[in-house]
Amino acid sequence: MEELEKKNITSIKEEEAEEEIDNSFVPVYHSFASKNYHSHLVSDDYLSILASKDGDFLLSPTGAQVKVSELEGKVVGLYFSANWYSPCTKFTNLLVTVYQQLKECSNINLGFEIVFISSDENLNAFNTYRSSMPWLAIPFSDLETRRALTQKFDVEGIPCMIILQPNDNKLDAAVIKDGVELVYRYGVQAFPFTKERLDELREKEKEKRDNQTLSNLLTHDARDVLLGHPSPKQVSVASLKGKTVGLYFSAQWCIPAKKFTPRLISVYKKIKQQLEGKEDEDFEIVFVSSDHNQVDFTTYFETMPWLAIPFDDPTINALAKYFDIRGIPSLVILGPDGKTVTKQGRSLINLYKENAYPFTKTRVGILEKQMDEIAKGLPKTENHSGHRHELTLVPEGHGGGAFICCDCDEQGYGWAYQCLECGYEVHPKCVNPVRCDPDN
Repeated sequence: MEELEKKNITSIKEEEAEEEIDNSFVPVYHSFASKNYHSHLVSDDYLSILASKDGDFLLSPTGAQVKVSELEGKVVGLYFSANWYSPCTKFTNLLVTVYQQLKECSNINLGFEIVFISSDENLNAFNTYRSSMPWLAIPFSDLETRRALTQKFDVEGIPCMIILQPNDNKLDAAVIKDGVELVYRYGVQAFPFTKERLDELREKEKEKRDNQTLSNLLTHDARDVLLGHPSPKQVSVASLKGKTVGLYFSAQWCIPAKKFTPRLISVYKKIKQQLEGKEDEDFEIVFVSSDHNQVDFTTYFETMPWLAIPFDDPTINALAKYFDIRGIPSLVILGPDGKTVTKQGRSLINLYKENAYPFTKTRVGILEKQMDEIAKGLPKTENHSGHRHELTLVPEGHGGGAFICCDCDEQGYGWAYQCLECGYEVHPKCVNPVRCDPDN
């Protein structure tokens, strides 16, 4: 377990530096577990793998001993987590809610349980973290079992929840390794986590996306308008039909948004200018807020020239979940037909500015080819004023690909100048060339 903590801490720090996470409505997790909905077979009685040679009991929330045999016949979630990693604590809050909702259902209460497997640094941290959990736990002193479970299920990151399905003979248990993802995406609806249930939920998701329209995304029974300027102007959602629409997930408190929002405002205005006089197309943005209160929302929205969903509207959480928004700022682009064009609007704005419009695959393909042509004329190496090592021009697939520019802190994709010694990367446009002093 100690090895697990050390192995992940570098990648965790790098991940947290990439973007501001809005944990008010989306649990963010660091997990390398498979995201495929395939089950694997474990040739063991799942009850036996929870017991150790020193005991066959788990700890209840009160500290009482609970026999492992009491889990017989239940769907069991093995929850690998630790209090030292904030995405774990945020996901735990969501999991507590889902767990309690399941326990309130009389037909489910006796058929589901969670067992906490700790990666905490010491007993005090374990006890403090466990006090927030209404489920069972492997004793912190049972390091052997904790390590054995981590190795058995190839747990490489946390939070991670392994779902164990009992069957008639108890000799084989169907295992689903992406419990965190399933709880996030489906909540209580994921139970009992069987292949049949997950296939049913996926089919419903597909049907919903096939029938996706601006109206069913942005309205509900009590509201079919958006906020405009000046307040209290309202704009009908129906008026957006036939337009390319960006859904801008952001908040006043979000540090990366302090740079990106002014850039987006500038690009928005330039795109609107480009489209002046064109009756058959238009562009609009809708602000989807995760601000903490109405005052912050109003203050932030007043700086924006576009529309907004009202503060604390239930549509906000629904959209964040539907589009799998893990961090903000984020820009989702919808086409004139209301279907999703891309969820990478922020990256495209950073890379191509107003030229990214209308954000389609065809348009992006043209821009990528143009970038490839430009790259042919760029120096193969550069000395950048913001870094001590020489930087090498690398393409996508050879060290380029998606990255966070170390100069402007914005996401990039494709060509990059990269330090082959330490991994430092910048957009080609962000390089500030300097002469290399051979004496230094």
